[in-house]
Amino acid sequence: MPPPADIVKVAIEWPGAFPKLMEIDQKKPLSAIIKEVCEGWSLGNHENFALQIADATNFYITEKNRNDIKNGSILRLTTSPYQTAVQLHERIQSSSMDAKLEALKDLANASRDITFAQEFINLDGISLLTQMVESGTERYQKLQKIMKPCFGDLLSFTLTAFVELMDHGIVSWDTFSVAFIKKIASYVNKSAMDTAVLQRSLAILESMVLNSQDLYHKVAQEITIGQLIPHLQGTDQDIQTYTIAVINALFLKAPEEKRQVRLQFAHTEMAHILAQKQLRSIILSNVIRSPTPINDEMAHQLYVLQVLTFNLLEDRMMTKMDPQDQAQRDIIFELRRIAFDVECEPNNSGSIEKRKSMYTRDYKKLGFINHVNPAVDFTQIPPGMLALDNMLYFARHHQDAYIRIVLENSSREDKHECPFGRSSIELTKMLCEILKVGELPSENCHDFHPMFFTHDRSFEEFFCISIQLLNKTWKEMRATSEDFNKVMQVVREQIMRALTLKPNSLDQFKSRLQNLSYTEILKIRQSERMNQEDFQSRPILELREKIQPEIMELIKQQRLNRLCEGTCFRKISSRRRQGETHTVLTPYSNHSA
Repeated sequence: MPPPADIVKVAIEWPGAFPKLMEIDQKKPLSAIIKEVCEGWSLGNHENFALQIADATNFYITEKNRNDIKNGSILRLTTSPYQTAVQLHERIQSSSMDAKLEALKDLANASRDITFAQEFINLDGISLLTQMVESGTERYQKLQKIMKPCFGDLLSFTLTAFVELMDHGIVSWDTFSVAFIKKIASYVNKSAMDTAVLQRSLAILESMVLNSQDLYHKVAQEITIGQLIPHLQGTDQDIQTYTIAVINALFLKAPEEKRQVRLQFAHTEMAHILAQKQLRSIILSNVIRSPTPINDEMAHQLYVLQVLTFNLLEDRMMTKMDPQDQAQRDIIFELRRIAFDVECEPNNSGSIEKRKSMYTRDYKKLGFINHVNPAVDFTQIPPGMLALDNMLYFARHHQDAYIRIVLENSSREDKHECPFGRSSIELTKMLCEILKVGELPSENCHDFHPMFFTHDRSFEEFFCISIQLLNKTWKEMRATSEDFNKVMQVVREQIMRALTLKPNSLDQFKSRLQNLSYTEILKIRQSERMNQEDFQSRPILELREKIQPEIMELIKQQRLNRLCEGTCFRKISSRRRQGETHTVLTPYSNHSA
């Protein structure tokens, strides 16, 4: 007969005694169980004792978590959380350096348990630790030269205990003084600092920035990107990870102009700092291309930085073009000038109607939807002005490719031209969706792309590669304007599949796309459909075998009918121009010759 569900068999340890096997009735109060255990070892004052999980965590058993005890668990009888907190509170104030060090080490370990943390915080333990950081450690500055390792350990365990206690969310971050912030910042700004101290200090600064807008301003006054950069140039990946986490926090909590449905950063100053300090190239050289494999936490921080960097595009993405703004209209004129190598005509050159007709013709060749006033095309948000920015970047920095695409499609007369303007607008919108521009980073995502750290204008270069891909795919599909959405779906799939391969550079991304032609995409789709479990199930296979003869007969009849009726085709001249439709008459045709 199995034991009752409420009875748990465990072993309980007590220092200096043999472990005791006993059955715990989960229906009984925990205090009654502890009293019974204490009486078994002839221990009085059972209210001063508690049970712990006997593993690396040493977490206390409470009424809330007692149901987590499983059959075969090993528990430990120990002093209660309150008694332990009182003892450690006294011990860390010892005048003996060795005793203080041991006490701080025990405190750092015990503070991971929320039950103990609550008791220690109730004793005003957080204030005691901050005072030790602010001024208490000053007493040991004179001893630092002769007892440097000991001093480093003291500070390290003090900060570790502080971090563990604050991680429980019991105490608000808004309660800390400027003196404490300055002290923590000084540990980060020092060129030579104990690694453990630096780690904890960076972690504290990150938490301050993320949990308090007021502390963000205070931390930002003490820490600059330039002071953080040296920590990225080392070889310790943990330090690099914490450093990028602080940069992300400063980036994320930068002052906002306004908050509506979407997040909008007042990011101009931050973006300037990031560019000025060459953060991207330093991360690329010292982190991404480091011989040390990137762990999950580093991958997450790089992903967050990638998302926040692309979110700088949101302002342009959500800005409509003003058709009356001459500066914005000049950008469209610039696109026309580069494409067709025309100079801006003076106002008195020809009639107004003639100039309008000429502009309309050129705007049609550029592939805008509105040929008369293409500025209207950029009033849709997203992608807003970001699409026009991308088009201008492509025209200026990849001029040959831009001119080739525009002229190649503007000279076609077979309704297969790929509209550059419309394609660029829809492609920009698609890329923003793929990269989730404007969305907050996910807490558990590690999906960063190394290639976006290889160029200062990575989004624009991403667009330039993708617009050339779109034009290539359009030709491979022999698409017309009616097929526009189908082409965009294929292009999205090509881009997503190439990104999944995690190319290390934009050139490698471009190379991967070369291997993902429209034909290859069709093969992949077919292969994936055939490999799906549903298509390999027994009923499907039986049905396929049953109807195959009928299908083959249907195909045979269709081919014979085609031979009898004749075939229509377009005549292609030597100049590759398609002309009028002709009909092939076969010997089996009923038509007269």
